[in-house]
Amino acid sequence: MIKISENEFARFCEGIYEDRESICRHNPIGTPEEILLWMLLGCLTYYLSLPEIETPCFNGKPDAATYRNAVLFVLENRRATDFEAEIYLEKLTEI
Repeated sequence: MIKISENEFARFCEGIYEDRESICRHNPIGTPEEILLWMLLGCLTYYLSLPEIETPCFNGKPDAATYRNAVLFVLENRRATDFEAEIYLEKLTEI
């Protein structure tokens, strides 16, 4: 099982935040917070090589809280060391 370190997670969040204008411009459906969290979830899914069975699925139209919970769910057993992911999610979604 591939795990992610706090430094790697921080780099993902910082990179997405730095590119937020371009990311939101090219994904105009949803709020900026939803779009950035969706992008982070996609990056984590790819980076951690999540099999389909471990990839979060959504009923209805997901919102920012849904994506935030999905990111935390993915990280639950995939952190190399224990770290507070919420700190990085808060910074990521500062608009």
